[in-house]
Amino acid sequence: MEIRETSLQGLKIVAPRKFVDDRGVFWETWRQGMMSDDQGQPLVFVQDNLSVSARGVLRGLHFQRPPHAQGKLVRAASGSIFDVAVDLRADSPTRGQWHGCVLSVSNGLQLWVPSGFAHGFLALEDQSVVEYRCTAMYSPESEGSIRWDDPDIGIDWSQSGMEFPSSGPVLSGKDATAPLLRDIDMPF
Repeated sequence: MEIRETSLQGLKIVAPRKFVDDRGVFWETWRQGMMSDDQGQPLVFVQDNLSVSARGVLRGLHFQRPPHAQGKLVRAASGSIFDVAVDLRADSPTRGQWHGCVLSVSNGLQLWVPSGFAHGFLALEDQSVVEYRCTAMYSPESEGSIRWDDPDIGIDWSQSGMEFPSSGPVLSGKDATAPLLRDIDMPF
């Protein structure tokens, strides 16, 4: 596997080795000991999640506050998404900055989103299946969210190649009413 750094410290793109033959494709998506957390400890995943989204659905930007902060290894098992992470770490020089990339079943890329980041994605195809492994269990009382279109963050969703209708992306009620970053207590 190839692990690529991004412009945000700790956020990584994971490119598995791909094996193609006349039967199809095989790649290894995770192996214990492959990566470590920011303290140098091997990653341990305790929960796997899966979502299926129609084209134009935007999920996020979500995070969990300590002590239940989650790191996530995200991949598109079917279809494609524009995956985005926002650095929320108070002591980070890139706090409030974002990184986005396309994850698809055809490119096999994964995004490692460490704790201290908000995460969200835009489904670029119908029936986009997203799987993510988490380093902490979901905790409703620790959950937080930030508006997908926060002007202070300035995510350029057009990098996905998709244009939103005038009504915007398809959002959950919770995501449509999420606060701006400047209006939340910094969780990290």
